[in-house]
Amino acid sequence: MIARIHGTIVASTADSVIVDTHGIGYEIHLPRTLLASHEVNDVVTFYTSFIVREDSHTLYGFASLEQRSLFGQLIGVTGIGPKVALSLLSSLSDNDLRVAVANGDVTRLSKVPGIGKKTAERLILEMKGKLDLRGIAATPASARDSDVIDILQGLGYSAAEANAAVSSIAADASEALDDRIRLALRYFGGV
Repeated sequence: MIARIHGTIVASTADSVIVDTHGIGYEIHLPRTLLASHEVNDVVTFYTSFIVREDSHTLYGFASLEQRSLFGQLIGVTGIGPKVALSLLSSLSDNDLRVAVANGDVTRLSKVPGIGKKTAERLILEMKGKLDLRGIAATPASARDSDVIDILQGLGYSAAEANAAVSSIAADASEALDDRIRLALRYFGGV
């Protein structure tokens, strides 16, 4: 198993990078948020999961051992393969994914590309008792904040950026949706 790769990014595609390690280039598929944070010529270290299928041998890379472990748990769910697991990790932060599973939030999970209602329900059922819930937000985002996050993602912000913006809203701020959107956009320097 290839568990970790350290090297220099020499090329990038829409969903992967090629990392040169001592003259050998490894193609590594990454979550979109991680992919967006690196450029060609960056020196990187990725924790990897090597998936062998009948027709392919594919490396998936992650920023931390915890995220790699979460990926492993996701692909253990019936009906979720590596591409769908990567889509989940691209669309939701690790924390948001854990909160959505812990709260049984089928709606939030089914908004992820490749996840329908039945798959979301199966994911919740199979993972609810297996996830490490230490370190996640003590109180889940309100439905209103979930709407703000969805709107920000619709505007092109990543899940991590949208969550950071919502987290920046003061606890005593207005509960009106339009006010919360405006406050979240201020995080990015708009409105």
